[in-house]
Amino acid sequence: MKITDVRVRKVARQGKMRAIVSVTFDEEFVVHDIKVIEGDKGLFIAMPSKKSVDGEYRDIAHPINSQMRQVLQQSILDAYEKAADAVEDAAAEIF
Repeated sequence: MKITDVRVRKVARQGKMRAIVSVTFDEEFVVHDIKVIEGDKGLFIAMPSKKSVDGEYRDIAHPINSQMRQVLQQSILDAYEKAADAVEDAAAEIF
């Protein structure tokens, strides 16, 4: 399964959440609402989740192994960096 598209839908500089991303696989399957989070050790991704009846959050979709998680995270963070740079460049042009 290959990642064929990564869309950064929201870039934020407030709080710990930096962006919300959608990832398309093989041009046939998409996962929405993956979050880019700023942690103590840098950026990481959080998969879409929902709150269960016991109050814990559980991932709705997630990679099965660490290799796929690394590929997914790197693809998302690369797209986020490009989007964040574009936002900064646009802001610099205004001022």
